Amino acid sequence: MKMLARTSSSLLLAMALSHAAAGAQRLAYPAARASDQVDDYHGTRVADPYRWLEDTDAPETRAWIDAENAVTERYLSAIPQRARIRQRLTEVWNYARSFPPTVRGGRYFFFRNTGLQNQSVLYVADSLRGEPRVVLDPNTLRADGTEALSTLEITDDGRLLGYGVASGGSDWQEYRVRDVATGRDLPDRLRWIKFSDIAWTKDGRGFFYSRYAEPAGNALTAAVHDQKVYYHVLGEPQERDVLVYQRADQPDYIYYPQVTEDGRYLVLSVSQGSDRRNRVYVMELGDAAHPRVTGEVARLLDAFDAGYSLVGNDGPVFYFSTDNAAPRGRVVAVDLRDPAPARWRTLIAEGPDAIAAVRRVNGRFVVSTLHDVAAKLRVYNADGSPAGEVALPGPGAVGSLSGRVGDRELFFSFASFLQPSTVYRYDFAAGRAEPVWPVSTGFDASRYVTEQVFYTSRDGTRIPMFITHRRGMALDGNNPTLLYAYGGFNSAVLPSFSSAVAVWLEMGGVYASANLRGGNEYGEAWHQGGILAQKQNGFDDFIAAAEFLVARKYTQPSKLAIWGISNGGLLVGAVLNQRPELFGAALPQVGVMDMLRFNRFTIGWAWTSDYGSPGDPAQFRTLYAYSPLHNIRPGTRYPAVLITTGDHDDRVVPGHSFKYAAAMQAAQAGDRPVLIRIETRAGHGGGKPTSMQIDEAADRWAFLVRELGM
Repeated sequence: MKMLARTSSSLLLAMALSHAAAGAQRLAYPAARASDQVDDYHGTRVADPYRWLEDTDAPETRAWIDAENAVTERYLSAIPQRARIRQRLTEVWNYARSFPPTVRGGRYFFFRNTGLQNQSVLYVADSLRGEPRVVLDPNTLRADGTEALSTLEITDDGRLLGYGVASGGSDWQEYRVRDVATGRDLPDRLRWIKFSDIAWTKDGRGFFYSRYAEPAGNALTAAVHDQKVYYHVLGEPQERDVLVYQRADQPDYIYYPQVTEDGRYLVLSVSQGSDRRNRVYVMELGDAAHPRVTGEVARLLDAFDAGYSLVGNDGPVFYFSTDNAAPRGRVVAVDLRDPAPARWRTLIAEGPDAIAAVRRVNGRFVVSTLHDVAAKLRVYNADGSPAGEVALPGPGAVGSLSGRVGDRELFFSFASFLQPSTVYRYDFAAGRAEPVWPVSTGFDASRYVTEQVFYTSRDGTRIPMFITHRRGMALDGNNPTLLYAYGGFNSAVLPSFSSAVAVWLEMGGVYASANLRGGNEYGEAWHQGGILAQKQNGFDDFIAAAEFLVARKYTQPSKLAIWGISNGGLLVGAVLNQRPELFGAALPQVGVMDMLRFNRFTIGWAWTSDYGSPGDPAQFRTLYAYSPLHNIRPGTRYPAVLITTGDHDDRVVPGHSFKYAAAMQAAQAGDRPVLIRIETRAGHGGGKPTSMQIDEAADRWAFLVRELGM
C-alpha cells in the first residue's frame, strides 16, 4: 500500500519494521501518584485517585506534564516517517484560501490566508476585483501565532472594526477597536469577555456586549456565572460602561446581543447552557441616528420551548427561524405589537429536510437545508413563496451565508471532502452562483472518491456515513481506516475539506465520517435521540459504523482507528471501554472524560442539557455507566491510544485528559502504547496557529503509521 505520493519500497519496509518493533516493547510511563480520594454520589462511592491532576499549575502536575510529553516525544521521534509526513502536510496546507466577504459602507471586508500563515488576515477592497488592503493581521499580535481573532463586527459605515483577541486558545477575549482607514487601534480595551457578540449601534458611537466579573482564582478553570449586558461608549474606560441588562435570579443566562439592521432594536438571544432552546428579549433603541442605550427590556419569547434565531425585521415585525412545532425547522413572523404564538405567521413551513441556516438578502429569504447531510440552497420571496434553488457544485456543505436585506448579492462558501472551501457569489438578478476566488491545491482530488452509505445501528435506526478513499481501492480488509464522529450538542458533522485528511488519503488511508444521533443532521428528533438517557444510542451508532467498515471489508479491527474531538473525544473514550477489541488505535482529542465532575469547571455546567447532571440520582447512574474515566477496566488489552489536549483549554479543562491518561496507562495490560500529547499555549482548538495544527497532525498520522502497520 502507498504511503504519501512518493513512497518508495524501502520506506514501506522501514514502516513494517518499525511496526514490528513497536509490538516488542512496553513503554515506561511517568509515575502518577494514586491518592485515596473517594466521593459519595447518592450512596455510590467513587474513587478519584488522580484528582490532583485537575490543578494544571501545581508543581507536581507540571512535572507530570513534562515527563509525559518527554515519553511521547521519544516515541514519536523514533518513527522515521514523521518528518516526511510533516513535510507533505506543509505542502498540501500551503494554498491560498479566502472566506466570504462582508459588505459595509460599500466596501468588501474578507479574510484570506496565503497558505501557511498562522492566522488569516482581514482585508478590505472597494470591489471584488479591486486591490485589497490589510485591515488587521493577527499574525503581528504574537510571534508564535497563539493570539487569534475570536469575533469581529464592522460598523454600518465601514469606518470602525470591533474585534476580540483570544490568547493561547482560551475562551477569554479582550475586545479592541480599530480605525479601518488608518489601521490603528483606538485606546479601548475591554476584558473578561467570553460567549458574547459585538453589536454596534447604527451611529457607530459604541456597542453592546456581554461580560463576566473578573474571576476569583484560576481564570482557566474557575466556573463562570452571572453574565451581564453592557454598552461601551468609544473612548470611555470599561469601568464606565453602561449596564443594560442583568438577571441576578438567573446566574446561568448567557446573552448574545444583536442590533437589527435598521438600528431600531437591541435583540438579546438568551441561552441557558448549551441547550439549543433559547429566549429572545428586545429593547427599543428609538431613532437609529440617536439611539438610547437603556430602557425596558421586553421578554418577547420567554417560554424556553424551542430554538429561535433572528433572521431580520420589518419595523416591529420580526422573522425567526425556529424549531417550535417544527423539529426540522420553519420561518415565522412575530409582530412585537401582538406577539402571542397564536398570531404568528408561518412564512416557510417545515419541510422534509432540516433547516441549517437562514439569511435575509435582497429582500428575500435564503435557506440552507440538509438532505441526507448534503446541502440544498433555496430562495424564497418576502411572503415565503418559493423563488428557486441555487445550483451547487455537487454534494457538500454550504457555510457562512453573507449578505443583508438591501444587498443585491449573496456570498457563501461550499466544500466537500475533496473540494476545499470555496467562496461563491450568487447574483439574484442573474439567478446564478459563481466562484469568486477559485482555489487550487497540491492535492490531486481526482484520484479519490467519496461515497455515502447507510448502515443499521443496534436499535434498527438508519445512520448515514461518508467514506472517502482512493479510486479502485480493493475491499480486502487491509486498508488502514480512520473513523471520525461527534454526535452531540445539536451539531451536524458536514462534508468538509481538510489538508490533514488529504494527506491521510495519500498515505493510502480510508477516511470515514459517521453522522450519529445527538447531532442535528435530521433536525431536533435526531438530536434528542442521542442525548441524556439516550446518549448510549450515539455510542451504538459509532460502534455499528466500525462494524460496518469491517463487515464490508474496508478494513479490519487491527487497522481501524477512531478519532473524535471534545464531545467526540468522550465518544472515543466511551466506545474504547465498551469494545476495545474492535479497534487498532484511538485518538481522543480534548475529550470530556470525567462525566462526574465536568460541570465543576469553566462552562462545563452548561453541558447538562446534553449530558444531564451528576447531582441528579437518575442522571448520575446514566453518566457513571459510560463515563470514559470511570469505566476503564484494569487488566484489559486496549488498542494504541494517543490523547491530545492543550494546557490553556478552558472549554474542556485538560484535567479530563490528564486523569484519563494516568488511569489508562495504569490499566493497560497489552503492549500497545497509551500516550498523551500536551500542547502548551493551546486551548480547545479555536484560533490554533497553522504551524501548531501541522505539527499535531504529523504526530497523529505518524502514530497511526506505526500502530496500524502502514
